[in-house]
Amino acid sequence: RVGGGGPSRVAGTGTGSSTAAGTAPGSSGLTGLREPTRSAGRMATGAAATAGPGAFSTPGASGAPGVSGLRGATAVPGAPAGTRGPAGPDAGYHTTPRPGRPAGAPRQAPDYMVLLVVAALVAIGLVMVYSASSVDGAVNYHDPAYFFKRQLTGLVVGGLALLFCMNFPYWNWRRFAPAIMVATVGMLFLVLVPHVGIQVLGARRWLGYHSLRLQPSEIAKLSLIIFFADWLARAGPRLQNWRTGVLPFLLMIGVIFGLILAEPDLGTAAAITGTSLVMLFVAGVPIFHLVATALAGVPVLAYAILGSSYRRARLFSFLNPQAHPLSSGYHIMQALDALGSGGLFGLGLGLSRQKYFYLPERHTDFIFAILGEELGLVGCLLLLALFLLLIWRGYRIAVAAPDTFSSLLAAGVTTMVAVQVVINVGVVTSVLPITGITLPFISYGSSSLVIVLAGMGILCNVSRYARL
Repeated sequence: RVGGGGPSRVAGTGTGSSTAAGTAPGSSGLTGLREPTRSAGRMATGAAATAGPGAFSTPGASGAPGVSGLRGATAVPGAPAGTRGPAGPDAGYHTTPRPGRPAGAPRQAPDYMVLLVVAALVAIGLVMVYSASSVDGAVNYHDPAYFFKRQLTGLVVGGLALLFCMNFPYWNWRRFAPAIMVATVGMLFLVLVPHVGIQVLGARRWLGYHSLRLQPSEIAKLSLIIFFADWLARAGPRLQNWRTGVLPFLLMIGVIFGLILAEPDLGTAAAITGTSLVMLFVAGVPIFHLVATALAGVPVLAYAILGSSYRRARLFSFLNPQAHPLSSGYHIMQALDALGSGGLFGLGLGLSRQKYFYLPERHTDFIFAILGEELGLVGCLLLLALFLLLIWRGYRIAVAAPDTFSSLLAAGVTTMVAVQVVINVGVVTSVLPITGITLPFISYGSSSLVIVLAGMGILCNVSRYARL
């Protein structure tokens, strides 16, 4: 409407005065629009027009579809109408061609709660890796601290990665997202090539030479989070459409799932798929589309499990492990024995009996069982409480993130940790069928430790600009 006087209807204006860009209070001119623009390429009026580089265009008062912060975030007092999320610089529309520092988000100290919890988890992990692997190291490598030293090396590299990512502005990851994704897919292909990928216990999951190895599927966890966060932030309203917004995303997930499953590594493939679906939910994809996607994935998962003889045996042993105590049910029977032996307070640190070659993968996938045996139920609950605190704080940062990309980034990193904890603890306690996946921060594995610490660095960098 063109006219002067009276309150402005522009999103973000104050009561009884017009604050449209370039218009003085009470003067005549363009003071508002009856309806917001419906074009994804046109910026809305009001305070959103003054947003700096990297900001998203903001819809008007009608609340056009979009995402800001986590799904269901509430409006911010004093922010432009239609803006959701604590920082309020966007409402889920597409970004500017050159992402930059979000407007109105001053740099601050990182979230110290996240850093303290991560430090505690890493310390527990180092102690448990030494305890669980000391017998194996002494017998096979003539050094009880063999695995501990290698984990310590991974911690040094991971600590440097955390410091770098914590001080590297998160919006710069968007410029490298396509290159990171291409490199990751290339490594996932290379690891399947005979004489290139390193095969251990029938699985071809590593690249490297002798003791210097890296696991591409671990790198893929963080690479996909960065790439998908950028993709979903740019998609905006297209996510409401199955064919143009959701289907390309699902096809990309399918490619990555297939490459990792071919290693074979069903646990990591399932963790990456679960993280990606949560990011879709956070981005604002309709619930119907998510439910349809989940139902469509059931036959694929069933074929992946039943089409493999050893996975099928693991499934049947999960249903009745006592029926196969010396074959497919051996892992879970020994893990449950370890947890049961620990009782309430445990046998004592370093006094595990299952680590004497009774429990397989005792310092990697089943380290939680050794922790339960040595520290008891109390130790297990304290560890899970630390994980819950980290996950809660991560989602809190995602809600308070200054823009859609950073919100998706924080939610993705947090979900990656949460999904791995659920799968690992579920497998060890016989709640889920056996599949190989590490317990973040705790299990032995340099690649896993470096990647999860780098993810925590990105989370801390987002927290520097969040309104917590």
